[in-house]
Amino acid sequence: MDETIFFNQGNVSVSNSRFIVDGQTYAMSNVTSVKSGVTPPDRGASIVIAAIGLLCLFGSGWIFIAGIVALAIAALVWIGNKEKYSVILNTSSGENQALVSEEKEYIANVITSLNEAIVSRG
Repeated sequence: MDETIFFNQGNVSVSNSRFIVDGQTYAMSNVTSVKSGVTPPDRGASIVIAAIGLLCLFGSGWIFIAGIVALAIAALVWIGNKEKYSVILNTSSGENQALVSEEKEYIANVITSLNEAIVSRG
């Protein structure tokens, strides 16, 4: 049977016989199912920085200015932390998080391609 490519973008390739991510190859014959995962952003650091910044606002002079700077940094850290989406492969040896990205649509396209590859195996 000829190898059919369902997805090929950057360092990720999906065919009816294999799934390649960053040089790691998974045999599609071992993949029983595919699902997506979501990891929420870690907001702990930005909350701590914001709390320190709010406390500094009660000071005067350079402490007040440091509070404003801390609040600005907290806002930037909050905005910079994004959800991470992942491709999770189920195989006979268990679950494996094969690919992680901040782009939800990219992960959805990879999962759709993997499902097409599974179906094409018959």
